[in-house]
Amino acid sequence: MPLSAKAFQHWLHGIAPDASVADVARASGVKRSTLAQQLVRGKVAEATVVGISRAFNINPVAALGSFERYRDLGKPPVPPTLQELVSQIATADLLHAIIARTEPDTGTDNGTGPPELSPPPHPTSVKNWVDAIDDGELRHRVSAATGVAPQNYSAQLTANRLAPELAVATSRAAGVGLASGLVATGLVTETEAGWPPGARQAALDLLTDGELAVLAGERLQALGKALRRQEHDQRQTETIWENLG
Repeated sequence: MPLSAKAFQHWLHGIAPDASVADVARASGVKRSTLAQQLVRGKVAEATVVGISRAFNINPVAALGSFERYRDLGKPPVPPTLQELVSQIATADLLHAIIARTEPDTGTDNGTGPPELSPPPHPTSVKNWVDAIDDGELRHRVSAATGVAPQNYSAQLTANRLAPELAVATSRAAGVGLASGLVATGLVTETEAGWPPGARQAALDLLTDGELAVLAGERLQALGKALRRQEHDQRQTETIWENLG
């Protein structure tokens, strides 16, 4: 749910009292028309706050914590769990790690170290994150706390997205760091969420060869199912168009 325009303007006045809408848009990269429309409608997107925060060298997580709905984000960050860190490693990076372990000479850059992991989000980062923190009842708790129907929640996960408020609610229901879901969705970066430098690589290094292979296999199996569904849907669409002549 977007933020109140009144609360946003109060926050903006506190960080840039003399800046006009045009000044803010120019500095943040947010389109002037987009910002103006949000203000007129009385609802400002969280992504807008994040973009403006970065432009004024303010931590986006702390900035969101300035708003009542996200006030808990203003508290000291909670480190991500090992499972969360692994969930934010892209499948391609897992495969690279397998190759690097079986053929060490091909897994490093001139033997100087492992290649840098691609940053979140990745194509299944949101669902992977929720799966990593789910104790079997998480979806039900989130639904009860937010009023979002389980099927609508699942639909967002399938689309690899999660509204910021829902991401924070998921973190709260799971008892993990509140900003973790914002990393998984790509709203904020690992650094902005207070994740330790190199934490994902460290988590990857802790996996045994067997654990790494199993995880990569599970990811590839899920990818295969998704691709088969897409191919099936594409064939059905083509058939419909053919029948329509």
